[in-house]
Amino acid sequence: MEGLRVLDLGRYLAAPWCTQLLGDLGAEVIKVERPGKGDDMRSYGPPFLKNREGEDDDSPYYISSNRNKKSVTVNIANPDGAQLIRDLARECDILVENYKVGDLKRFGLDYNTLKDVNPHLIYCSVTGFGQSGPDCHRPGLDSLFQATCGLMSVTGEADGAPQKVGVPISDFIAGMYATVAILAALRHREINGGEGQHIDIALLDSTISAFTSIMQGYLVSGIVPMRAGSSTPGNDPAGQFTCSDGDLILSAGADNQFKALAKVIDRPEWADAPEFATRPLRVSNRDIINAGINESLSAHPRHYWFEKLQAAGIMCAPINTMAEALEEPQVKHRGVVIEIEHPRAGPVPIIANPMRMSGTPIPTPRISPDVGQHTDEVLQAVLDKSSEDIEALRRNGAI
Repeated sequence: MEGLRVLDLGRYLAAPWCTQLLGDLGAEVIKVERPGKGDDMRSYGPPFLKNREGEDDDSPYYISSNRNKKSVTVNIANPDGAQLIRDLARECDILVENYKVGDLKRFGLDYNTLKDVNPHLIYCSVTGFGQSGPDCHRPGLDSLFQATCGLMSVTGEADGAPQKVGVPISDFIAGMYATVAILAALRHREINGGEGQHIDIALLDSTISAFTSIMQGYLVSGIVPMRAGSSTPGNDPAGQFTCSDGDLILSAGADNQFKALAKVIDRPEWADAPEFATRPLRVSNRDIINAGINESLSAHPRHYWFEKLQAAGIMCAPINTMAEALEEPQVKHRGVVIEIEHPRAGPVPIIANPMRMSGTPIPTPRISPDVGQHTDEVLQAVLDKSSEDIEALRRNGAI
């Protein structure tokens, strides 16, 4: 995406996640922040990155969603600041924002205004409930959509309370859908005479779409799915089991896999037991099977069972902590963690972009920028502002 310029009016997570992906792919991303404070995610913690003096610095949330960007500070409530955004939009290919519906219109920064400034502009709005409907003006955060969309109702143990997924999954999904939509809009622009368009991405829609297989089951059956813990309904035995030193997850729902499992855990009588002969019968007798598996596995540690199950062709994995996950040999081989330089903390480990492309590999990223780090640079290079112009804008509070 080298040669494309993105104006990032996003805050928090979903929209910045989208623009970070575009930046990883080579686009020039100009992040607009409030003068002084910047994006609220900068202070989202603890924990915080520690600088060389041991003092709190950037938030991990901010670092993880704002690499490969240039930061400019603009006060959009100031008429001169709003004009700067219009001027920047004229020079950009893509604009991404996640303000509440109608907020940017007050400053003349809505799509209908900016498409007159730049008809080629692809303008992507990422909001909680979308640009239309009875709830479109409501604010919302990730946990609200996990709750509203039913995701929490299917997360957790069957006899426990609904639970939130351990990461802000609605934000990440919406950000990725926004990225895909922008790429499609760029292709449309390329083959249709340079025409831009407005993209409407909602965390509500995106979250429901993310578990469409379960939702589709409800749509065709009318049966409301409920929590099943770490098991997979209709695929028994499958789920979390306890070894002598921790838990692992396995799946042996197919007939041949179940027979192999019976042999591995020294329960050969299961292979020919009529009550376990088919998948539906195993589902009906899952409590008996699960109790037997847990009894067998409790005799030895995870690595013992992992090796035996793998050798028998049974899919399984240890249930790792994050620290354990990063020590996995395959994770290390794939280069999931890389180090980049931070101006005050030195080398900082980050999670790399997972896309691996043979012809256009993702380059080593730049660390997330300081507040307003590139204001002068961008205004000079993109808008041809002089040092005197920039100083005047700073004096009147526009930047």
